[in-house]
Amino acid sequence: MSAIAWDPTDLGHTGPVPARRPRLVVLEGGATGGRAARAAQPALRITRRGRLVLLVLATLALAAALGLRGLGGAGAVEPAHTVSVSPGQTLSEIASRELPSMSISDGIVAIQLANGLSTAQIRAGQQLVVPAG
Repeated sequence: MSAIAWDPTDLGHTGPVPARRPRLVVLEGGATGGRAARAAQPALRITRRGRLVLLVLATLALAAALGLRGLGGAGAVEPAHTVSVSPGQTLSEIASRELPSMSISDGIVAIQLANGLSTAQIRAGQQLVVPAG
């Protein structure tokens, strides 16, 4: 924004020039202590609630990182052989028979990951890859 200043003589005024209004001047000091006191204050103050929020966020980030690290090997199971699904057979039956070293739920998940299944539903005649367990 700009301002235009007119001098009374520019307007053709020839009489005595009125006194100018006093201008405001910023002085250092006062109740806050001036520029030096503001520079000494920290730029960011973290309250007790803020520290608690940061602690919770850091804990969640650590838990997520550890959880994702544990999932890294889940897709790296190598297939051993295929099984044909018989009529009336369930995925849990196949998992308990073909992967006896795993729990039934872990076996189901391993078979689902090896075959790209999003559910535990299978149909008769379907060929399933059973990972080495």
